[in-house]
Amino acid sequence: MREGAWPAFNVRPYVCGAIGGVDPAVLADLCAAGPKTRAALQTDGAALFSSAPLAPYHRDERGYAFAWGERRPLVADRWMSIAETYETPGLIDDGHQVTLHAGGLGLVDVYYLRTPGAVYFSSLLEPLLALTGERREMDWAAWASILRVTFPLGDGTPYEAVKRLSGASALVYDRATRRVSVDRRLPRWVREEPYEAWRGAGELLSILHDVYKEFENRPLLVPVSGGYDSRLLCSVAVARGADVESWTTSPDDGTDTDIAFARAITRELGVRHRVVEQDPARYPADTLEVARRLEYLTPHHAWYAPFAKEVHRSGRTLVDGLAGGPLLKNFMVSGEAMHAGTAAERQAAVLRSLALGAPSMPFLSGPAAEWIEATVQESFTRSTSMLHGHRAELPLSVLHTRTVRGIARSPVNLVGPEASFAAPFIHPAFFDAALSVGVARKDKGRFYRELLHAANPRVAALPSTNVVKQPLTRVPLRSAAAPARAHGHRMLTALAARVPGLLSPELHDMIGQGPDALARFNGWNDRFWVRGLVLFGSWITDNEGKLRDLTPPWA
Repeated sequence: MREGAWPAFNVRPYVCGAIGGVDPAVLADLCAAGPKTRAALQTDGAALFSSAPLAPYHRDERGYAFAWGERRPLVADRWMSIAETYETPGLIDDGHQVTLHAGGLGLVDVYYLRTPGAVYFSSLLEPLLALTGERREMDWAAWASILRVTFPLGDGTPYEAVKRLSGASALVYDRATRRVSVDRRLPRWVREEPYEAWRGAGELLSILHDVYKEFENRPLLVPVSGGYDSRLLCSVAVARGADVESWTTSPDDGTDTDIAFARAITRELGVRHRVVEQDPARYPADTLEVARRLEYLTPHHAWYAPFAKEVHRSGRTLVDGLAGGPLLKNFMVSGEAMHAGTAAERQAAVLRSLALGAPSMPFLSGPAAEWIEATVQESFTRSTSMLHGHRAELPLSVLHTRTVRGIARSPVNLVGPEASFAAPFIHPAFFDAALSVGVARKDKGRFYRELLHAANPRVAALPSTNVVKQPLTRVPLRSAAAPARAHGHRMLTALAARVPGLLSPELHDMIGQGPDALARFNGWNDRFWVRGLVLFGSWITDNEGKLRDLTPPWA
C-alpha cells in the first residue's frame, strides 16, 4: 500500500503499538509510518494507538482490556475465551502480564516485529517496515506458499522480519522477567472435539435465525452468487423480515452463471437485486490496488474490487458466507482425503486439494518447483499439526488455512474496515453445531441441500453454481483481456529479470513473445499460476531498491 492510500477506518480502527521495553523513538517511527492515530494507552510495558477513539471494554485498579474487532466483548475474561467467542484481537493487562492476542481463527490481522527488548505491532504490515531499516529481507517460504496455494501458511508474510500473529496465539510480556514469550492455545473447536450429534437441518436453521438477531434492525446487503451459501443467508434474511438488498457481480470465471442464477433466486425471494458491472480496462488498476491493499498476501480478489467500493457507499451491513463451504458442504475436502488410510495420506490429499493443479506447461524451473513443493509441504504440516487426528480435521484444515488466510481477505480487508460485515457461519453457536455434523453426511452437498430445503424449498430447487448440469455459456474473461495481458506481461518481465532462476525456460520463451502470448493461459490452473507470478512481480517492482539479495534458496 502506498503512502496516502490507506483505507478509511470507519468501522474497525487501525491500531499499532508495542509491548515490552518500549523505545519511545521506535514507537514514534511506527506511529508516523501508518495512518494517523491517537494514544489509547501508554503505560509501563505497553502502548496502544488507534485511528479512532478506543475505549477499554474492561478497566479496574489492576489493569484493562481492549479489543478492536467488530464484535465487542461484554465482560472481562481470559484472552483465549475473548478470542474464540468474539473473533477479535486485543490487548489485556492484568497487572503482572500484558497480553497481545489474535482472534481464535485470526481473521483480523495482527502483524508484529521483534526487537531485543520489545515487540512492535500493527494491524497493517507496511508501517512495521519503517522499523527494519533501508533494506528488506524476503521470506522465500511465504512466497512459496503464496505461489503454490495462493496464501501464506503459518505466521509468514512476504518479509522475513515481519510476522503475523496466528489465530489462537498471543504475545505475552511478563513484567517480572521483562521478557516477551509466545502463547499458542488450542481454540474451543479443537480442544473440544465435536461428536456426531445427529443434528437435523431444522435445528441448524433455527440456530442461524438466532444468529441474525445480533444484527437485527440493520439494513443488510446479502450478495447472491448463485451458490448454496448466499441463497441460504438471503433466504433467512427475508424470512426474518429484514431490510435486505442483494447484489451480484462477475467472479471473472468465464461463465457469469452466478449472475443468471442470482437473478432467479432474488426474484423468487422478492429481493431488490443489482448487478455490479466490471470494466476490463480497469482490471490492471484493480489488480494493483487489491494487491497493495492486501499487502501482497494473496492473488485472489482482484475481481471483487469494484463490488467492495460499492459496498462502502451502500450504508448496509454486508452478510458474507465466509466458512460455509468447509463447514457445510466439505468444500476442498476430496473423496481421497475422506477415505485415506493413514494420517499422512489424509494430510497429503488435503494439501493437493488446496494447492494449484499442474499448469498446461511448466511455469517454474525444475529446482524452483522441487524446493517450493518441499517447503509448502513442510509449512502445511506445521500449520495444521494441532488438527492431526481430530474428528473434524478435514474441514478445520481448510478453515485454518485457505479460509482464514486467503478467502477471508474480501470481507475483512476489502469491505472492512470502511463498512461493517457479518459472517453468520463463524458465530460460535452455528460454527459448533455445523462442525458436529459428520463429514460423511455432508458429502456431495447432501446435508446442505436439506438445510436449504428447510429454509426455502422453492429457492432450494433453483439451479446452483455448486451443481451445474446444463451447458455453460462462455463469456470473455476480464483477467485475460488485452489490458490484463499487458499488465501481466510487464510484471512477468520484471520477475524474469530479477529472479531468472524461478521460471521455466518455456515460460521465459513465452514472455519473450510479448503480451498476446499470454492469451493461451485461459485454463483454471494456468490463470491462477499467472496471477500468483504477476503478484510476485508487482511486489518486486513496488519494492525496487529496497530488497536485499534476491538469490533464491535453490540457487
